[in-house]
Amino acid sequence: MDKKNLFALEMRDITKSFPGVKALDGVSFKVKKGSVHALMGENGAGKSTLMKILAGIYKPNQGELFLKGKKVEFNNPREALKYGISMIHQELSFISELTVADNIFLGREPCYGKSRVMNKKEQRKRVLELFHQYRIDLNPDKKMAALSVSDRQMVEIVKAISNHADIIVMDEPTSAITDREVEKLFEMINKLTSQGKSIIYISHKMDEIFKIADEITILRDGCFVDSKQAADLNQDMLISLMVGRELKNVYQTKTAKSESVFIEVKNLTRKGSFENITFTVHKGEVMGIAGLVGAGRTEVVESIFGIHPPHSGEIYINRKKVVHKHPKHAINNGIALVTEDRKQTGLHLTGSVRDNISLVNLRNYSFLKNIISQKNENRVVDEQIQALKIKTPHRNMLVKNLSGGNQQKIVIAKWLLNNPDILILDEPTRGIDIGAKAEIYKIITDFTSSGKSVIVISSEMPELFGTCDRIVVMSEGRLTGEFTRKEFDQEKIMACCAGMKKGEKSK
Repeated sequence: MDKKNLFALEMRDITKSFPGVKALDGVSFKVKKGSVHALMGENGAGKSTLMKILAGIYKPNQGELFLKGKKVEFNNPREALKYGISMIHQELSFISELTVADNIFLGREPCYGKSRVMNKKEQRKRVLELFHQYRIDLNPDKKMAALSVSDRQMVEIVKAISNHADIIVMDEPTSAITDREVEKLFEMINKLTSQGKSIIYISHKMDEIFKIADEITILRDGCFVDSKQAADLNQDMLISLMVGRELKNVYQTKTAKSESVFIEVKNLTRKGSFENITFTVHKGEVMGIAGLVGAGRTEVVESIFGIHPPHSGEIYINRKKVVHKHPKHAINNGIALVTEDRKQTGLHLTGSVRDNISLVNLRNYSFLKNIISQKNENRVVDEQIQALKIKTPHRNMLVKNLSGGNQQKIVIAKWLLNNPDILILDEPTRGIDIGAKAEIYKIITDFTSSGKSVIVISSEMPELFGTCDRIVVMSEGRLTGEFTRKEFDQEKIMACCAGMKKGEKSK
């Protein structure tokens, strides 16, 4: 047998340039039939660009594509789909006012015979068969707008599988799903590979890669670095290949917190979201909030920030009672919130880096009430770009063209310019690479070293253990435990996430 026919996919010498940027420079990539092949690299390494070429979204400037040894060319995603290639994108694409079933079969709706009349009954039946096959508990008639981010992600995964593709690209498929759903996804992947399907898996979660991948290919700065069996690598080796150097001390050494309390929350309640939430955050402290998706973590910090004010309870800042009926009240009291979804609620994607960083603090660069001093604005924006190591060709670059890690640093820079006393970070490193994570952890350490406070919400336990002085745990809208650093224990914290009170023994 010709050696090239061993591969379900072969991409040879792929080069792709955008204005001012060479995204891929002669990259080659091979995937075996029935395998899980992880594609790794920092944000901006070229992973998504390579996969968008495979999916027919982009056309390469040069290079060749082979499926099962046969040369192919795609002019658009529909042609790629016909050749058996399906992609789950990092940014979910769905129509919110259509149902789950409508979204899964969008553009491929089953019809009555040769007519163009949609067969809703048949469509629903097929969706239920898929849900049953992969053990997914969702209502196919529910509108996408009513689903959680986690459920929307599962719908996208099922949509890709429903295409009967031979090669499925999964770009950060677990960024917004629970640990239980991750297990379910891995079961799906194992079932698909046993049927001879090939999976290309992109993730920044190292533990996932070593659980699921057969082979790993590493890209760096748009170039191919290496391709190895997963069994021949460990986490430190993989990080070194990704970033081009050994990355030590990902989590920074912390200074001692003050005994002085900055913020105190007493019996905070918002009906239907959370109940009787009480905690304090000291000056110079990083406090983590752990819990499963839907536990009410985000709702609590949004309530503190005035997005959805609580129905009852009290908030004290420096021992003074405050009421936040609007985010501007919280901002005036020294609070900043970096939201969970940077693209939807943190950034103006079609705006420039300068526009986004200066947005919250424009009044400080204005004179005669509403005339902005561009000289002052440019100066402070350039200072933030340098201080936070934001990789951008210039301050006028559109934010949508930057990597996820740099976008996240822009959101943080925006709030730091406002000189807050407490920084609330909701899933601050979701979907970003290990190098950018380390830089964000350093930002947290530098912020608290001056006696300021941080609240971190994270679904990644190593992140909470590495950054926090203390962790409170939520389950179904209630606090179930509080752990100091010396008490950190993954099993005990996960038991609290599942609803058990701290110290409670399972029945």
